[in-house]
This record gives sequence, structure tokens and C-alpha cells, in this order.
Amino acid sequence: MKKVEMEEWADPELLKEVRKYGKFDTNACLNCGGCTITCALSSNETIVSPRICLQYVRTGLRKRLLSSLDPWLCYYCGSCSTSCPRQADPGETMMTLRRYFTAQYDWTGLAKKLYTSKVWEFAAIFLLAGIVFLVWTLLPGLGLPTTSDGMSFNDLAPAKIVHFVDMVVAILLAGLLLSFVFNMYLKTLKSDKSLKIPLKLYITEMGNMVFNFLFQWRFSQCEKDTKSFFIRLREGKYNYWIIHFLLMSGYALLFLMIVFFLSWFQGKDESYHWWNIQRILGFYGTIMLIFGTIYFLIRRIKKDTEKSKFSHATDWTFIILLLLTTLTGIAIFICRITNAPLVGFYMYLIHLMVAIPMLMIEVPFSKWAHLAYRPVAIYFYRIKEKAFQLQQQKLNKLSTTEVKNVG
Repeated sequence: MKKVEMEEWADPELLKEVRKYGKFDTNACLNCGGCTITCALSSNETIVSPRICLQYVRTGLRKRLLSSLDPWLCYYCGSCSTSCPRQADPGETMMTLRRYFTAQYDWTGLAKKLYTSKVWEFAAIFLLAGIVFLVWTLLPGLGLPTTSDGMSFNDLAPAKIVHFVDMVVAILLAGLLLSFVFNMYLKTLKSDKSLKIPLKLYITEMGNMVFNFLFQWRFSQCEKDTKSFFIRLREGKYNYWIIHFLLMSGYALLFLMIVFFLSWFQGKDESYHWWNIQRILGFYGTIMLIFGTIYFLIRRIKKDTEKSKFSHATDWTFIILLLLTTLTGIAIFICRITNAPLVGFYMYLIHLMVAIPMLMIEVPFSKWAHLAYRPVAIYFYRIKEKAFQLQQQKLNKLSTTEVKNVG
């Protein structure tokens, strides 16, 4: 008897499971294909199709669903949802699937808990904040000082300990995200046993992945428009992407400087003037974080765009924690330049109790992880397409050779 592949069996629980992650309307969709037609990111090379993924869920094909990269190719411009004749919200369908995929790539199971339970999310945040407080309190040489007589800020919060904490967080984040990406690789590229991928494709497509990771350039193309970049910029058609990019650049810049270049960024004293490069970079990162977080909070409160119409609890918690991290960071800087080490110490402790849960919970297990999955998905998609083309060329060449031999 022929062995039946597991993915051919329908999973009746799949639809119910996916719906725990957000809106997912299988009844409204007519399978008309309008969402793909209106999508500015769909082309002959890259086809974004919410209805194919929807059909996978509807028919319970879990493995085929997880092997798809389509949800990551969508940047939720909202044109598909506004043009849908049945108001099926295909844009939100893809957003729901991105949450579901994030949970599936996560081998710890925490992302699933965070996305499907508000209690789990807030409990995890407060638990980690409590652990940070206890560890810092019990750490030899620190504790909770009551006076700063004859002491500087660096005495109350030694740079070596601060740098050690930063490095531990960075290593844990990198380890988690890389392991999740590897799981993504197993479920997408490696799931198709019939497709042979040459090693050189992994190397030649690497540059495109790095470019998309740094600039999220595909996001900027979320409009069907033949006008030049600068004309569209002047008309305000790049606002969302630009603000997203500025927020990302500010976040990444501060993260890199604090984790890897803390001694250079912080300096041995507070003698840096505002025109020093350390100050300029710090001001840039801080301003971008404040501006970006407030902008996206306003959008979600007003719900005046398709992409901000539906807000998951994790969307709110991440952006609020990021804003609080920025504000407490500003407070620490003010304490340093005004020579208030005791207040600065407690503000730094509060800063850690906000920043570490934000980094360790919201980044690898929530929406911020999408920034890693999107460029990787584009990378995998291009590799898959080119490997398929090479395979077809080989088959065509073999067929031509066979025909000649028969002739």
C-alpha cells in the first residue's frame, strides 16, 4: 500500500487554532483573486496571495500552510482590504497568519501563549521585571543605596556590570532569533523534498536579504505608482515607510551603541558637548524613537488607516514598552548631566525593568520579530524560485536531449 504523506490529511482543528491569533474570515472570501490583483507587491516574479493561504487553512493543510512565505511578503498596505467586494479583510488575514507563523517558528511555545492570552503576556512582563529587580538587589556590590555621598553614577551602576547585562541580553536575543529562523527554514525551504537547492544560491542571494533587512525596501513599494521616488516622497506617499525606517534606525543605532560600544558612547565623564558624535548619534536615536512610537500610537488610537484598524494586545504592549524605555533612558541622561547619581541609579533600575522585558519578550516572540522574518522570507522566496527555474531548465535540457536521441 502506498504511504500517504502526513500533509495530505486534513486537520479539522487548524481553522479554530488560527482564529485564536486574530480575524480570519473564511466565509466572506469568494476566491475572486482581487486581493492579488490590487496588491502593489504582486508581480510575475512575486505573487502575494491571501486566498491560497486561506484555502490551506480552510481545508486543514497545516504543513502546506507553514511552508508558505506569502504572509511575510505582504506589508499590509490595506489596498486589498479596501477593494475586497465582500469585506473579507485579506490584509488582516495575512496579519493573523504572521502571528500564527511566529508562534509556530518558536520552539519554546511562549509566542503562542503571548498571542492567545493577555494574562500570559502581562504576567511574563511583570515576572521578568520582578526578576530584574531581585537580581539587581541581590547582586554583590550593588543593592539599593540610600545615599550617594561621595559617589558618582558609575560607582552606583558600574559600567562593567552594565556592559555584562547588555551582552547577556544581546546573546540571548541573537540565539533565540537565529533558532527561530532556522525553524522557519526547516518548515519552508526544507519542506519541499523534491526541490534541490544549489549551495551557491544561498550565497548569491545573501546581499538582497541584508539590503531588505537594513532598509525594508519592499515596504516602500506598497503602492502601484509609476512616479519617481522623490515625487512620491514629496506627495507624502512614503510617510509610513519613512517613519517606520526612522524608528527602526533609531532603535538599532541605540541598541548597537549601548550593547557593543557602551564605553565609547557613555564616555568616562560627562564632558561631551552636544556636537560630539556620541551626543549626535544619541540625540538622533532618541528623537526617532520618541517620534516613531508616538506616531504609531496615534495611528492605532485613531484607527484611520487599514493597517491600524485592528490592533492586537501585543501591538500595544510593545510600542508602549518601547516608549517607556526611551523616556526612562532620557531621564537617566538628565540625571547624569545634572549630577544626581542616586536618582539616576533608581531610574536606571526602572529602565532595566522596562527594557529587558521589552527586549526578551516582545522582540523575539512578538511583532518585532517580523523585522527578521520578512527579509529572510524574501531571501528564501528568491532562492526557491531560482532553484525551481534551474530545475526546470535541467528538465527541459534532458527532454531536448532525449528527443534528439530518439530522432
